[in-house]
Amino acid sequence: MSAAETAQPNEAAGTPAEESAYPSEHTDYLSESEISVLSRYWRAANYLAVGQIYLLDNPLLGEPLAPEHIKPRLLGHWGTTPGLTLVYAHLNRVISARGLDMIHVTGPGHGGPATVACCWLDGSYSQVYPDVSRDGAGMARLFQQFSFPGGIPSHVAPEVPGSIHEGGELGYSLAHAYGAAFDNPSLVVAAIVGDGEAETGPLATGWHGNKFLDPVHDGAVLPILHLNGYKIANPTVLARLPQEELDALLRGYGHEPVYVTGEDPERVHHALAAAFDRCLDRIAALQRAAREEGADVRPRWPMIVLRTPKGWTGPREVDGKPVEGTWRAHQVPLSGVRDDPGHLAQLEEWMRGYRPSELFDAQGRPWPELLAQVPDGERRLGSNPHANGGRLLRSLPALDIARHAVPVPSPGAGQHEPTRVLGGLLRELMRDTAERRDFRLFGPDETASNRLQEVYEVSGKGWQEEVLGTDEDLSRHGRVLEMLSEHNCQGWLEGYLLTGRHGLFSSYEAFIHIVTSMANQHAKWLKVSRELPWRMPVSSLNYLLTSHVWRQDHNGFSHQDPGFVDHMVNKDPETIRVYLPPDANSLLAVAARTLDSRDRINIVVAGKQPSFDWLDLDEAVHHVERGVSVWDWAGTDTGRAPDVVLAAAGDVPTTEVMAAAKLLREELPGLAVRVVNVVDLMRLLPPDQHPHGLNDRGFDAVFTTDKPVIFAYHGYPWLIHRLTYRRRGHDNFHVRGYKEEGTTTTPFDMLVLNDMDRYRLAMDVIDRVPGLALTAISVRQRLKDKRADHRAYVVREGQDLPEIREWTWS
Repeated sequence: MSAAETAQPNEAAGTPAEESAYPSEHTDYLSESEISVLSRYWRAANYLAVGQIYLLDNPLLGEPLAPEHIKPRLLGHWGTTPGLTLVYAHLNRVISARGLDMIHVTGPGHGGPATVACCWLDGSYSQVYPDVSRDGAGMARLFQQFSFPGGIPSHVAPEVPGSIHEGGELGYSLAHAYGAAFDNPSLVVAAIVGDGEAETGPLATGWHGNKFLDPVHDGAVLPILHLNGYKIANPTVLARLPQEELDALLRGYGHEPVYVTGEDPERVHHALAAAFDRCLDRIAALQRAAREEGADVRPRWPMIVLRTPKGWTGPREVDGKPVEGTWRAHQVPLSGVRDDPGHLAQLEEWMRGYRPSELFDAQGRPWPELLAQVPDGERRLGSNPHANGGRLLRSLPALDIARHAVPVPSPGAGQHEPTRVLGGLLRELMRDTAERRDFRLFGPDETASNRLQEVYEVSGKGWQEEVLGTDEDLSRHGRVLEMLSEHNCQGWLEGYLLTGRHGLFSSYEAFIHIVTSMANQHAKWLKVSRELPWRMPVSSLNYLLTSHVWRQDHNGFSHQDPGFVDHMVNKDPETIRVYLPPDANSLLAVAARTLDSRDRINIVVAGKQPSFDWLDLDEAVHHVERGVSVWDWAGTDTGRAPDVVLAAAGDVPTTEVMAAAKLLREELPGLAVRVVNVVDLMRLLPPDQHPHGLNDRGFDAVFTTDKPVIFAYHGYPWLIHRLTYRRRGHDNFHVRGYKEEGTTTTPFDMLVLNDMDRYRLAMDVIDRVPGLALTAISVRQRLKDKRADHRAYVVREGQDLPEIREWTWS
């Protein structure tokens, strides 16, 4: 007999003795027919998974396996697969029996073979890919395409129906699951957490999602911690913990764990079925207590700890070394199948051990009895609309930004805190979605710090723990989620968006880097999703980056980093948008554009400190629509060609450019200065590199082809060079920005340290405009002296010069 048939105990699995036996009442929990259905489905899914990893042809083993039936490159991961297919089979059972609305999140990396196999079995795969039909021909196509050029990847990627989580980058399964459950009261999210994944920082904080899950308005998350013992080459931490320590850890996280451990398939089926029923009964009771009986104490939600061997039902031993139940089962247990007759024979024995004739008819179709517990229609895990959230997405209520606009009788006449103004708009949006509950605000303990606290007037901060008399704005039903874990905020928002809702993530600019890798994965997800006609567009992931580099003078160097944009502009141009609104009304116009957009990652960088109001609302809307504007009222080139272009992107750079323009008007009144403001950074690219790119004719008209351009940019200056290097006038661009000079100092001193202050910009004009270096030498000397005066004053007085603090535009 093969390992697939017997699955007897194996010492190499490392199962602790205290967990190895089941309670006797679980040995006959299921009927004989239920066990038969589960067993056959599980065997079929495992057979299909092995076929995807190995086979190019001969899917039903209608003839002996030969080297030409084997893929030339063997890719994929077997070790986690049998545990994932086991859970999927049991989820089918409880969905059908209880009529559940359920999706699943597969955390273990490279779990693609398992989920693809199960989606093919339940028919959801063939529904979206008719060429991969549920028969022998479709099975052959299913096998051939896996991890194959022109096919599908090895992860549970966007191509896999029913997925909102790839699993290729570990640590985010629980955060995605909780995000999906928020404001989805009928939904249960089964979150399979791999024991390797459980060692990551994001997953460690992900357990705390239960402290924010509202049992009245939210759905439920059922974590399933799968302990198969090993990562790629090492044991996993949680699998080796003593049972008492593991139990204390999980209970300390606020869960009631239910343990299922074993290697005998039938006993595992009985115990796992009992565990699922126990947990789902508990979830229903907790929700009923909160929704009908008014219970307001944080529930202790159940979870399952499933301990089975890595690579279960696969080869026990290969080349004299143990495989099943060890780290050697992680990827491809038999690696020499095309060249080694022994490996080829062992593969055939392995696959035939699943008894494929009991699973598929002569045409390769699954026997109907095998599918008896598969849910119908949209109840199937591969067809649930929550896992294709664009099918459920509704547009946000219309945003009336005019109600929140600040009056601007003339440019620079007043000052406002842009994010505080935005807070009023977000308050209105939270109010208008109060019944719908499909918009949330996420942030790491910084909503009020970022001046968005007006939202608390209509929705408090979600919180299920104890509330003390000194606490403010906490609410068991709040839709503002704050946790000092950027990973959780990002993961929650991603899960929320991918299941058909809207949201905004507000963060200090410097620390958004913590989730750069997650943002990267989400950008890849969106790119692939747009190429799949059956994936419906979802709401954009919107970042508000504030408390930014130029006003982190109080926190110092550690809080000064504008580089998130540099990384994200490398992503798919269809996905990425970057906005740097120069004032409050521009921020409102950007918000109106981004909040109801689809399939984008919108990065909005805006300050929270008082800044000048340059544009009234109509002007701001037009400015955002154009992306780049000549501010003719600010320059001196009216009716003639400019001698120089002063350009700005960002709120603080805008102020410095305006101050430099004013200096030049006063000191060199004959100089023709053009002032340009860039709010949509992607406009700097050519149109063949980005959908928002400005064509060459328009770019040349704004920036000229032969005049010096002194560009003050919010972030690292070389990004502007990179975006414009193909332009005819690129050699004339001279960019100032942040150059990694920072400390705890004054706001203006930050600018001087990085050579982006108004005096340096005006000096650049004198240095770059032909002839001025000789005729304006005295002016340049005075500007340089101002910088020296500033330095002496700021060191002596601890604040900026009065002429800086009291500066106004006129």
